[in-house]
Amino acid sequence: MKAVIMAGGKGTRLRPLTSNQPKPMIPIVNTPCMEHIVRLLKRYDFEDILVTLEFMPEVIREYFGDGSRWGVRMDYSVEEEPLGTAGSVKYVEDRLNERFVVVSGDALTDVDLEKAVAFHEERGAEVTLVLKKVDDPSEFGIVVVDDDGRVSEFLEKPDEGEVFSYTANTGIYVVEPGVLRDIPEGQEYDWSEDQFPKMLGEGRPVYGYVMEGYWEDIGNIEQYMSAQRDVLDGKVRGVNPPGEEVSKGVYVGRGVEADEERLEGPVVLGDNVRVASGARVGPYSVIAPNVSIDAGASVRESTVAEGASIGQGAGLDGALIGRSCTVGPYSRLLEGSALGDEVEVGEGVTVSPGVSVYPNQSIESGAAVTEDVS
Repeated sequence: MKAVIMAGGKGTRLRPLTSNQPKPMIPIVNTPCMEHIVRLLKRYDFEDILVTLEFMPEVIREYFGDGSRWGVRMDYSVEEEPLGTAGSVKYVEDRLNERFVVVSGDALTDVDLEKAVAFHEERGAEVTLVLKKVDDPSEFGIVVVDDDGRVSEFLEKPDEGEVFSYTANTGIYVVEPGVLRDIPEGQEYDWSEDQFPKMLGEGRPVYGYVMEGYWEDIGNIEQYMSAQRDVLDGKVRGVNPPGEEVSKGVYVGRGVEADEERLEGPVVLGDNVRVASGARVGPYSVIAPNVSIDAGASVRESTVAEGASIGQGAGLDGALIGRSCTVGPYSRLLEGSALGDEVEVGEGVTVSPGVSVYPNQSIESGAAVTEDVS
């Protein structure tokens, strides 16, 4: 069976983290989200993978290449204009002449694809939606299934008063190739908003497989931080922090300079990270390769991207730091604040909770940043 990875997303709700990179390349424990999906597919013997691209396609193609590094074969389709979730698969219909699986490249999951496909076969479904019970269904399509798993109702992103189910559509589908004949060519067309309601209206066999295990949509900064925390807590099967576990929950890459007694797990340090004497890192922090953290700095529940430097006495508390950023001495970045790539923060700056600073901006020393800077 082939797999289709949907990887065209811009990730606008994740900006400034996605201002200069496609959403599927957002790192989770120092590994792009889409790489976790490729590894999942390989575990279930999906070795022929077709990737649909739109935003910054060259970044994904250059990273994954032909897929041989992961033991799979990867091919690509680049949309000239947005075609929607179903339209983008229609665009590659000539390469999908047997049953296939569709999976998002920008969600984190350990779904058992073998069980999902077996469920699909047993029911004789044309499409099987992989579903997950959630606490807040307002960001997803919600689904009602009967005792046999047949979908009876479907509503995309309901308002508060419209919620009739807490079973969400994960965007993972098992699809028979004939379904693609229904989809119009060359226009924007969506699985959830167009194709599934059409099939339900025609009484066709659309089923829902309610998965066990882990699934998190990486739709916004809060969800991103939650997913990374869940990996560090060991809640995602098959997704392990990189590096050597030198003590309980402390993962360290090659060439790291750090006092292990100042690292509080769970924490991940990538290759060539330098943590100066007196600095403290963790818990729930992920430090990418080639980051420097100066003396007396404190980093907790934060993510620091590759090549950034954190100045003496600086404090990161639940912050996200983009690639090649400079955080000046004694600055403080508070919960949910985020810096895009190559931001320069001066000395003694305070960035308030939830504030975003977009790429290539400079914040002068002593500033109190209380609203977004773009």
